[in-house]
Amino acid sequence: MPLLSVPKEVAVGTAMLGVAFATGMLAGKRYPSLVFGTPKSSTNGMIGKSSPLRQYLLDHSLREHPILKKLRLLTADHPWGRMMVSCEQAQLMANLVKLIKAKKVIEIGVFTGYNALNMALVLPDNGRVIACDINEDYAKIGRPLWKEAGVEHKIDLRIKPAIQTLDELLANGEAETFDFAFIDADKESYNEYYEKCLRLIKKGGIIAIDNVFLNGKVLKPRKDDSAAQSIHHLNEKLLRDARVNISMLPMGDGVTLAFKL
Repeated sequence: MPLLSVPKEVAVGTAMLGVAFATGMLAGKRYPSLVFGTPKSSTNGMIGKSSPLRQYLLDHSLREHPILKKLRLLTADHPWGRMMVSCEQAQLMANLVKLIKAKKVIEIGVFTGYNALNMALVLPDNGRVIACDINEDYAKIGRPLWKEAGVEHKIDLRIKPAIQTLDELLANGEAETFDFAFIDADKESYNEYYEKCLRLIKKGGIIAIDNVFLNGKVLKPRKDDSAAQSIHHLNEKLLRDARVNISMLPMGDGVTLAFKL
């Protein structure tokens, strides 16, 4: 199906993201050190966290809600704080949610709830985020801040295996009723998450898939690395998946946006 057959907003968004991808690739050719930096310069994908260029990016693009910032700094002090989605990537997710006027969102992998809060803030008052995780302890860190931001009622936290939650949504007749999905959980299950989200997302909706670079391990995935193998196979599948248009963006640890046709 041609791109112009989907809603105008999605077509425009896809074109814009394509430009962003091309720009990132050109930057990588001109400045090779920005791409797949060594562990000393980067632990989070394209530009090292301590890089002056990343700080410039944040200084000139990040518009972070005060309570989002509060949760981000709180999460950064957590021993597993590196699992949190980057703030600039979260901002892109929120902009996409607004672009397509989303009301129903799925998040697979909540951690402390930074991105759940991020998306809830831009949803209408009757919007909701179905937030899937298996660890309630992490989410307890963010829940008070969801309440402080006045959006706790928009976040439906479901503590159980995400596959079970997705199957329940499908069994309840909610196929093709969601607008946006964000996948950031156990990598071995990514393909199953993607397939079920594709059934739940309506035409013109978007699935965002995080960590598609897996710190560069997808370049030569070891046979004994099931996570890298899983991500690599999904990346190859998405390239040829006629059900979606895609943009793989050099942001954070790599994120693919799949626009359902």
